[in-house]
Amino acid sequence: MVEVMDTTLRDGEQTSGVSFNAKEKLQLARLLLDEIRVDRIEVGSARVSAGEFEGVKEIVNWANDSGKIGKIEVLGFVDRKQSVEWIRKSGAGVMNLLCKGSLRHLTGQLRKSPEEHLNDIFFSIDYATRCGISVNIYFEDWSNGMINSKDYVFTLLDALRNANIRRFMLPDTLGILNPEQSYRFCLEMTENYPELHFDFHAHNDYDLATANVFSALRAGIHGIHTTVNGLGERAGNVPLSSVIGILKDHLGIETSLNEMMLSRVSRIVESFSGIRIPVNKPLIGENVFTQTCGIHADGDNKDNLYCNSLLPERFGRTRKYALGKTSGTANIKKNLEELGLSLDPDSMKKVTDRIIELGDKKENVTTEDLPYIISDVLENGMVNNPIKIRNYSLSLANGLKPVANISIEINGSTYEENAVGDGQYDAFMKALWKIYGSLKKEHPVLIDYLVTIPPGGKTDALVDTVITWRYKEREFKTRAVEADQTEAAIKATQKMLNIIENL
Repeated sequence: MVEVMDTTLRDGEQTSGVSFNAKEKLQLARLLLDEIRVDRIEVGSARVSAGEFEGVKEIVNWANDSGKIGKIEVLGFVDRKQSVEWIRKSGAGVMNLLCKGSLRHLTGQLRKSPEEHLNDIFFSIDYATRCGISVNIYFEDWSNGMINSKDYVFTLLDALRNANIRRFMLPDTLGILNPEQSYRFCLEMTENYPELHFDFHAHNDYDLATANVFSALRAGIHGIHTTVNGLGERAGNVPLSSVIGILKDHLGIETSLNEMMLSRVSRIVESFSGIRIPVNKPLIGENVFTQTCGIHADGDNKDNLYCNSLLPERFGRTRKYALGKTSGTANIKKNLEELGLSLDPDSMKKVTDRIIELGDKKENVTTEDLPYIISDVLENGMVNNPIKIRNYSLSLANGLKPVANISIEINGSTYEENAVGDGQYDAFMKALWKIYGSLKKEHPVLIDYLVTIPPGGKTDALVDTVITWRYKEREFKTRAVEADQTEAAIKATQKMLNIIENL
């Protein structure tokens, strides 16, 4: 059984600019253990800050109540009693002790001999054990150790193999290994020390972390360390999503991991961290289940010819067919089916030509844009806009919260409202939802808000605002382009209101 230990809350938080507060850490810990069902989580580092201590304590209190305290791990250091005491006071029961896995790190940073380092390690293990804390051990810079000072690595292992250590954890700290080295070095561990449990901890500096994990598992490694969205120091760690994919599909290893929750947790980590997921990130990126080429859509229509084992439904996603200059009629048919629409061949050609024309101009076209394009091209009045934002006034003053006064028309009737908010658009939306609340009308939830300008754009450049909404289990985007981002957001919101009104 391969264990998956997720270190988003420790190594992932070492991403430049990322800091989770205590409440965010607790929520992510619960999601990782209860929803995705990883085997263990590393939730922090000893002696970092008061905030880190509070975050670990909150997770520990929840884990004690839910019977998961054995799954909570904290990074500790070879510092006599200090890390052990920090962990003991937090209530955690597992320390991941960071020792030096290469001779260069040992002599260059600690200025100690292997014998001195081993004496310090044994002291930490003994003290932790007496405090009721279990110990796993990291061999920091193990990959460099295997390349340049293998005798030192084996000296450590020979001395520690009978110590009170549950897991020996092998980090490619600087992300320097290739798959061949990962396989060879991990095999030396598992063959020479078959009684020991080894974890592999991959970093992604050469974009080889996933391939290295694959090789490590083939060599018989017992555990893999991951982070959600591949967060981590420098280029990050191996992504949890990628590990989920290769475990099942390429190695045939069954785990308790819940694939269906992967996308949801990835989006929450994206929100908490502020680090956006690249649109082409395998399994979790926005575009990875989107076919763009018309030939691909045609093949899927005929016999799912362009589908692989990574079916989007496995991960709580749906397959989409992009609209742009490479679109064919098959792509457009797929999108029309989603809207419950159909066109005759002549009309389909006209609409296809218009979408290709927009794609050549680098215009983004969404499924929700199709009725507007059809209405424009065929002049058939297909689009019904029962909701119009007639007037709005937004005020912003130093030291005061923004205020919005709005007037909207719904099916011929006019409604007015005002509200304060944390920003101008937030105030606008609060006034809008007041009107919807008074009419007992259901409204969607805003789940993402993205504003972009052309590279090198000036302050008067056009901004492209794309808002993602969730309404009755359906997720969709609306978009508008204006010189002012709040105006663009309001136009995108009006489009959303009419979409849900016409559902």
